[in-house]
Amino acid sequence: MKVAVLSLAHVHAATYLRLLRDRSDIELITADPDADPEDPSRGKALADALGVSYRSSYEAALAEQPHAVIITSENTRHRPLVEMAAAAGAHILCEKPLATTEPDALAMIEACEKAHVSLMTAYPVRFHPAFASLRHSLTDGSLGRLLSVHGVNNSSPPALERSWFADPVLSGGGAVMDHTVHIADLLDVLLDGEQPTHVYAVANDHLSPAHDEAVQGVESAGLITMTYPGGLVATIDCSWSHPATHPTWGGLSLTCVTERAQVEFDAFPPLLTGYDTTHSTPRWEPTAVDLDAAMLNSFLTAARTGQRAHPDGHAGLRTLRIVLAAYESLVTGQPAAIPKTA
Repeated sequence: MKVAVLSLAHVHAATYLRLLRDRSDIELITADPDADPEDPSRGKALADALGVSYRSSYEAALAEQPHAVIITSENTRHRPLVEMAAAAGAHILCEKPLATTEPDALAMIEACEKAHVSLMTAYPVRFHPAFASLRHSLTDGSLGRLLSVHGVNNSSPPALERSWFADPVLSGGGAVMDHTVHIADLLDVLLDGEQPTHVYAVANDHLSPAHDEAVQGVESAGLITMTYPGGLVATIDCSWSHPATHPTWGGLSLTCVTERAQVEFDAFPPLLTGYDTTHSTPRWEPTAVDLDAAMLNSFLTAARTGQRAHPDGHAGLRTLRIVLAAYESLVTGQPAAIPKTA
């Protein structure tokens, strides 16, 4: 199967290329015409470094009729690339957030439905076996009703690697836009797509030091509170708070309180630790499940078989609505209502 990766703007793009390039069942190509030709971390320079075939334009890549397309562009550039890929008849995996405005998300979903192709939103944590166990434990009735959820999704500031994350024109926002959606998607799964009635948000830029120009201009820390029709209250800490010395780039966890138990889920389990005498630095050996690989496997299987990919575009839209309500709350200082949708 031919797979095209369009744009290498996102920090996850190189990971996807590495995972796909060595697969015997995949013919991989990429295009990143928006990259600065002098930037070694993007464009042809990155493709060459990873040994991936490069095309000079998105049109040239799509002209080769890839069966599947992965879009890892800046957030506000998702819509045109999704529409181009759908028109070319390709199944699509789009980085999160699906879009930065509801009209863009709706247009992307419509374009894919009209072309009869799948639109999948990149939420890899759904594929963690421990999350599957958590969902089973909550749905089989053994723990009783879910009462509250506290979610944490923290990382190092991605703008340190890709400056566009701190440019609202390209990103749509800072830590609230970047990290709310992962936890919101897990809640979407646990609550079978139920939307909150109200969203209240607070945020600041205190984690963006004055001397650190890379992360100025957007919020670097946020706390989102959501209330649901059945009375459940959920919170999301969506901050860029990890220092450079943190053992993992990102972290994600859920604390679920039910009528009969408190259940903890951590997507990044404990690491093997030690000390590297050669470089005089702490050493951390990851032991986590490769969630990106699991997500890509699910996407490629759906593309091959014609099955609907999950999480789909509608899941991406539901989580985006929570983010947009959070930004409305930041402006008004009051909880923002989420209208009921069909």
